[in-house]
Amino acid sequence: MSRTESLAAYLRAQGRRRLDRVEAADDGHNARCALALLDAAAYAESLPEDDPLIEMLEKAGCFGTLGFNEFSPGEEGARFIRDWSGSEPHELLLALPAVTASA
Repeated sequence: MSRTESLAAYLRAQGRRRLDRVEAADDGHNARCALALLDAAAYAESLPEDDPLIEMLEKAGCFGTLGFNEFSPGEEGARFIRDWSGSEPHELLLALPAVTASA
């Protein structure tokens, strides 16, 4: 699996998880998060392997020490992704390296 496929699969799984959450008074927050994550997954899947965003995530260690493992953003990155409801998918990918580095 390529890095972009791995990243997209991770984001897609998180989006589906948000769709499955049922909270009585969330005012559509879970749905907005799910849509933002699914949109980010589609965006990530369209990126070439040598895209600067993918390279930034690799340098941040999101693909393991050698850059060939499955996408794993660490605990802080996972929390950041789970709560993402931003508008632009590239903003999520741009913010991730700083979030993972601060952990």
